[in-house]
Amino acid sequence: MNTPSLLERRYRVMGRHSPLFYDRPLHLVRGEGVWVFDADGRRYLDAYNNVPHVGHCHPYVVAALSRQAAILNTHTRYLDEGIVAYAERLLGTFDASLSNIVFVCTGSEANELALRIARETTGHQGIISTAFAYHGNTVAVSQISSLFTPPEQRGPYVRTIPVIDPYRERRGRSDAELVHAYAADVQQAIEDFHAKGVKLAGILLCTALSSEGLPNVPPGYLQRVADLVHAAGGLVIADEVQGGFGRFGTHMWGHAALGAVPDIVTMGKPMGNGHPLAGVVTRPDLIEAFESRNMYFNTFGGNPVSAATGMAVLEVLEREQLLANARTTGAYVIERLNRLRDKHQLIGDVRGKGMFFAVELVTDRKAQTPAPAQTKRLINAMRDRGVLISRIGVHDNILKIRPPMPFKPEHADLLVDTLDDVLKGL
Repeated sequence: MNTPSLLERRYRVMGRHSPLFYDRPLHLVRGEGVWVFDADGRRYLDAYNNVPHVGHCHPYVVAALSRQAAILNTHTRYLDEGIVAYAERLLGTFDASLSNIVFVCTGSEANELALRIARETTGHQGIISTAFAYHGNTVAVSQISSLFTPPEQRGPYVRTIPVIDPYRERRGRSDAELVHAYAADVQQAIEDFHAKGVKLAGILLCTALSSEGLPNVPPGYLQRVADLVHAAGGLVIADEVQGGFGRFGTHMWGHAALGAVPDIVTMGKPMGNGHPLAGVVTRPDLIEAFESRNMYFNTFGGNPVSAATGMAVLEVLEREQLLANARTTGAYVIERLNRLRDKHQLIGDVRGKGMFFAVELVTDRKAQTPAPAQTKRLINAMRDRGVLISRIGVHDNILKIRPPMPFKPEHADLLVDTLDDVLKGL
């Protein structure tokens, strides 16, 4: 089936508004490591997808999934050694206070459950998120996912804080001064709730601030936010769907890299390397308080096949030393991107850590004017040259580069050399 025919069939059964990447949609048929292949056999370097966290179709993960699928697959209402062993190993990567887990299937479900736990255990309703966040697509979660939900649909129990942007907002200020200014936005949201008679249940933040543009978070920011939220009677929910599982290289979890311990952690996408597996990790007192009054059960969440798959992902991360690779290769990518910035005036800022990078494009470096049109053209030109990346940010002018964890320096060279070539033509 050729790509145009498949596209028309898709429109008929999925509608014309179901999102697709690129001006010319890509028809992928196979993946391997950091590579994907289209229907014509062309190979593309995947520098975008964090779902195949340890690489597309990793043979060790596929074998673990297949082996368990051939033995038994039920759910968590039966005792199962594999499920418990996986929970124990995963929880061992967290702060000792975060020692209970509930398994679900998707990040949306994880964030939905986290909101329920926060609201049930505090007795409060108010939730804070950023003004350009995405946390999922359930009814409750979509209300705080301001990236796609207009203010009039958020209701009285949601407040958003401005996206932090040290690239534009530094203005000679120190990190401590920026933390003070950004924390004031959180305090203002809390006070606005209070003025309306709404008590704070918590704040939900992506530890990568990914949709927001991957800003350089000043040290101490998350802890200061946590202090304000706790003082108001709320809980801190860290969304690790994009920042977790070693993505930043220095720590297994984004919140640890930011220097704070949340009350609740949500996980998704990379947890099962493409298999639908997600979870909520929290303190035993919160689980006890919630589940003593609410029986939560998820038919497919954390089933034996999912647990076997998740365990295999953890084992690959350790065996292949992928956090160390994220640190070393990530530093190499940043070095090469900074050299590219010296060469091309369209690049206003380069930032990132581990295996997550952002390149902000501007038409005027001094004025820091966003360049969304050029960004869109660049993304499509990179696709045409066999490298897959995407774009993010409030102004849609930031290149989002987030490859699978086995990404190596030779892959980085292909990425940056192609980016250099494309920038010459813009």
